[in-house]
Parts: sequence; C-alpha cells; structure tokens
Amino acid sequence: MHQIGTLHDARHVIFDDDTRFMFASVFDGSWDTYIDDFGKTVVGQNFDRIFSHSEGWPGVSDPGVKDWFVEHQAPAEVFDSSYPDLTVQQTWKDQRVNEAFQDVLDTPEFREALENPANAKLVGTPAFQKLLEQAAA
Repeated sequence: MHQIGTLHDARHVIFDDDTRFMFASVFDGSWDTYIDDFGKTVVGQNFDRIFSHSEGWPGVSDPGVKDWFVEHQAPAEVFDSSYPDLTVQQTWKDQRVNEAFQDVLDTPEFREALENPANAKLVGTPAFQKLLEQAAA
C-alpha cells in the first residue's frame, strides 16, 4: 500500500443488486497528482482490472482517464477525518518514530538511565513526564 504515498484510505463498493460500483478515497495533495500516481504503480493495473467492467472506461494510462473520472464523480455530502492535519507521509513517520521509541522504552538501559541521578533534571521536566505518560497510555 505504500506505493502511493498520498493515499490515506480507499474502498470499492458494489451496491444496488450488483449493478452499481463506487470507488471512494482520501488522499493528500492535488487530484491530478493523485490520479497520475495510480498509473505509475501496480495499483493502476488493479484499477484497469476493476474499472474495465465500467461503461466507457478508457484505461488508467489513457490521457482521457481524468476526464472520465470527473464525468462520473460525486462529491461527498459529509466527511470527517480523525487526523485532518496529518499527511500520509507524516503518519508513516509518526509510526516509525513511535515504534523506535517503544523499542527504547523496553530496554534495561533506558530504565537505568531513568533511575540515574545525573538524569533527574531531564526526567523531572514536564515535557519528559508528558512523554512518559503518553508512551504508557
């Protein structure tokens, strides 16, 4: 899924007794760049397989594919995001940093450092205490 580094969420839905199809997605950046990204990855091949059953589908690499999408799109009436200010790249970085931090927390060396009187001033700061509280949550 990391092939398109701007894609938060995507889903395909078949409804109305299997006669209608919907693709919905949430992404960062411009719509043009997002659609261009599909053509550069295996996701584009999947799109061609899935959308080939739609009337008039030109193919993901066809220059008219953006026009086809625009002709068939409908805006969301309601949309909510748990993380409206985070890009996909920021979310992935946050996850990597959290995993690395959790690994550090689990080491005996970290526990030793917390108990070392030389680190008492740092450990006692509100920012460090908040970090430890958040890590324990």
